[in-house]
Amino acid sequence: MPRLTTRVALATGALALTVALAACSGSGAGAGAGTGTDGAADADVTSAIPDTSSILDAVTADAALSGQVPAAISSDGVLTVGSYVQSPPNNFYAADGSTVVGSDHDLIVAIGKKLGLDVAYENLDFQALITSLQSGRVEATIAAMNDTAERQKTIDFVDYLTSGITIMVQKGNPAGINGPQDLCGKKIAVVTGTSQQDFAQRTSDDCVADGGKPLEITVTDSDSQNQTQLRTGRIDAIVNDLPTAVYVSQTTKNGEAFEVVPGDVIDGAPYGIGVNKDNPGLRDAMASALDALIADGTYGQILDAWGVQSGAVTAAAVNGGK
Repeated sequence: MPRLTTRVALATGALALTVALAACSGSGAGAGAGTGTDGAADADVTSAIPDTSSILDAVTADAALSGQVPAAISSDGVLTVGSYVQSPPNNFYAADGSTVVGSDHDLIVAIGKKLGLDVAYENLDFQALITSLQSGRVEATIAAMNDTAERQKTIDFVDYLTSGITIMVQKGNPAGINGPQDLCGKKIAVVTGTSQQDFAQRTSDDCVADGGKPLEITVTDSDSQNQTQLRTGRIDAIVNDLPTAVYVSQTTKNGEAFEVVPGDVIDGAPYGIGVNKDNPGLRDAMASALDALIADGTYGQILDAWGVQSGAVTAAAVNGGK
């Protein structure tokens, strides 16, 4: 049995998030949700896109906050944001295969509007997000990226949500995985460059140290690839963020393809908006805008709409991850 000393519980846990997502399923105007790498809608995913347009339309620019935005960005009125648009309910494509939707998307659009900025999205591989920020290709990132001490060495974060890792299995759990302790010797998949990949390797090392079999880890650049492998039985489980795992389990094949293993989340940590360390003015302006959205209720409305309110924060934090 591996030494699993990093598990922490979120306040309301996976069950509350599952119920919330089930409640919002089918409530929106969208006809479906795509998670494929080509941006096309996945016919196996049922409609679960809430209509948040009225929430975003109600957000207006704050002159004082707009004045904090560096001139290099405010001059053209556009905030260029890098994201990994294959991660529902955070960032993904609507049925048309080109419109970006999701809880992260709505939050960054609301932050932009509060700062008097439009948001231009760039879909990037997850592992390319930090380098794209450092090179100046994008001005911010939002992609359910955990704020960690290691990542803080290269970029800054504005923390906006709390989440953690969970395990998704085939419906009925044929592999008999009831927690991280059951992963030894199992075939699992993760997305490259993520905290899930780090967790999988640590767990595998612990299995071997305790005399067990290592994990057989498949690393891909796409959640949709991993889901296909799990659905066809080529792997036993996917290690993913809780919101994504719950959303996919609830919406794929009407909830009959996958399920989330019950229990505490693993490696609970904040999600952070990434900002170049050379741009503290933008970082602080975005933190102030997030605080304003929390105070006026917009933040809570967006999280409620997407069923991720269990991860809500009470204030923006800069580099709060450990």
